[in-house]
Amino acid sequence: MKAMIIKALLAAVVVSGLTACASGPKYKEVEASIPPLAAGKGRIYFYRSGVIFGSGIQPSVMLNGQQVGDSKPGGFFFVDRDPGNYEVLLSTEVERKLTFTLAGGQEQYVKMTVTLGVIVYRVFPELVDAATAKADMQDLSYTGTEIKK
Repeated sequence: MKAMIIKALLAAVVVSGLTACASGPKYKEVEASIPPLAAGKGRIYFYRSGVIFGSGIQPSVMLNGQQVGDSKPGGFFFVDRDPGNYEVLLSTEVERKLTFTLAGGQEQYVKMTVTLGVIVYRVFPELVDAATAKADMQDLSYTGTEIKK
């Protein structure tokens, strides 16, 4: 009886994790459709791997106090902005901030990583290089609104 309850709980966790993952076209399918940067603008990519642990935690992604998307497991999106200083904030059990400067013509990549806190999972932003990000994003689903088909 105990084994059946444990199996049912594990199945529920797996199903809830799978339904929480992003859906949509994959990065490798839309990469060629991503519009070029407008003159003088910079681009910020946000992405999160599709790991099942912590998938129920999907904080809003705040850029300089404005919500630009959600941290969805297995998803990525981008925003184009003017050059300047930026702060990324993800609110979970604790607030995690990332600050960086964006230059005109530059692309920055923000990876949202899940870790286990004292009681619950946390998601925190970190800046990664383009090669790492592009490799990580290949099988992630596009969750933004910037690509027009």
